[in-house]
Amino acid sequence: MKGLRDQVTKPVVLIAEELSPATVDALGPDFEIRHCNGADRAELLLAIADADAILVRSATKVDAEALTAANRLKVIARAGVGLDNVDVKQATLSGVMVVNAPTSNIVSAAELAVGLLLAAARHITPANAALRNGEWQRSRYTGVELFEKTLGIVGLGRIGVLVAQRLSAFGMRMLAHDPYVQAGRAAQLGVRLVALDELLSEADFISVHLPKTPETVGLIGAEALARCKPSAIIINAARGGIVDEDALHDALKAGRLAGAGIDVYTTEPCTDSPLFELDTVVATPHLGASTDAAQEKAGVAVARSVRLALSGELVPDAVNVQGGMIAEDVRPGIPLTEKLGRIFTAVAGEVAQQLDVEVRGEITEHDVKVLELAALKGVFTDVVEETVSYVNAPLLATERGLSVRLVTDPESPDHRNLVTLRGTLSDGSQVSVSGTLIGIQHRERLVEVNGYDVDIEPADHLAFFTYQDRPGMVGAIGRILGAHDINIGGMQVARDRQGGHALVALTVDSAIPADVLAEIAAEMDAELARNVELAS
Repeated sequence: MKGLRDQVTKPVVLIAEELSPATVDALGPDFEIRHCNGADRAELLLAIADADAILVRSATKVDAEALTAANRLKVIARAGVGLDNVDVKQATLSGVMVVNAPTSNIVSAAELAVGLLLAAARHITPANAALRNGEWQRSRYTGVELFEKTLGIVGLGRIGVLVAQRLSAFGMRMLAHDPYVQAGRAAQLGVRLVALDELLSEADFISVHLPKTPETVGLIGAEALARCKPSAIIINAARGGIVDEDALHDALKAGRLAGAGIDVYTTEPCTDSPLFELDTVVATPHLGASTDAAQEKAGVAVARSVRLALSGELVPDAVNVQGGMIAEDVRPGIPLTEKLGRIFTAVAGEVAQQLDVEVRGEITEHDVKVLELAALKGVFTDVVEETVSYVNAPLLATERGLSVRLVTDPESPDHRNLVTLRGTLSDGSQVSVSGTLIGIQHRERLVEVNGYDVDIEPADHLAFFTYQDRPGMVGAIGRILGAHDINIGGMQVARDRQGGHALVALTVDSAIPADVLAEIAAEMDAELARNVELAS
């Protein structure tokens, strides 16, 4: 009877997709392991009802419906990097920890980028196809050496660093563009930081390693490609859409570029692209994480996180909440503070050197350390290519020279509780954003930006403009957005004094493209024009 009782009281871990045997081994004997087909909705909803943890890959959707059906769920573990199939916001509100394996694929992704670069440099794909077709064409497929050539890395995050380290062994000169990395940190890696235009014009090989944000979509477009050498080769193994595929095709076909290696696409799966018709393109179907080693690392990593989470310990790869107890009054502030971090970085346009996370009001009766971590997570979410967690966020801050301080004050004159992120930039200027929660539904409100009082919901698509206060500016914004079929959801104007400086904060129904943002900024002679995308 004792053995049966022990079995019944073990926490239930539900494995909803096929994972490596090493994943199950890493869970150990302390759990009751159950399996289901997570892609079968009815089966999933039935099986998750009494699960303490669920392990998924990409086919199982853990959304609000699944979370409602889960009566005992404490942790969702995604054996991989992406979290598109997990409703992280709803999980946070439900007190369910979400974990993933943010570093499981970085080596595989870096190695694939290097492989694409070598294959494009030496025409390996078309030469292989020709030989298999009975053609011996050595002179047609003469390639180029990497030795003493210049590599331009666009995005010097962890994968970009790994690529730099590997290709430095080929005797390449290293340039990088990354506004969120300090020059001293790059110099330690043997990399010189430069402006994007300089990198494009000087590099023989360009490798993209950026997160996908409104600012990076189409970053390598027709204008950028026109600055490249005709002998340049471009590699994108990061995110589809950062390199404009149509512009890339046109440049390659016209001979304005020598070649490309592409692993990611604007729309996936992608089986029909004009790029596939060109011998100068090496194309793969998003294989960055597709190695046995990466898959096994991901499974083992999340299995260990599940063990930690169910034992109440600190979980290094927690995406939404820190390991251990978080007060119920503090929990709703976590997603708000993450959003404030993303808004802060977008408004700043760089990573600050000093950041104060100021928490005021009744909430300070509890431990609010998690809000400092939430702020850092938000600050770096749109800066680095890898997934940001509550443990690697402080490490990212250290790597980029950001000093952070948590400041608490029980007094909050204007709001029951208030969270402010206040930072000092490299030129000594300051940026600040503040937010609060309203009512029993904890509605999120952005209430201050750079000293201007606002009252606006931090919606999926935001934009901010500062300018010299004068008539006609609000109309100009509406006219330009209307001409591009972008609908304004809400708008507020704040100013320091009549005829002084003013700020416009607005929500829109769809993202404002970079060229439209630039058009508005030019019309207003804006001192600051920033997009913020909170939809992802």
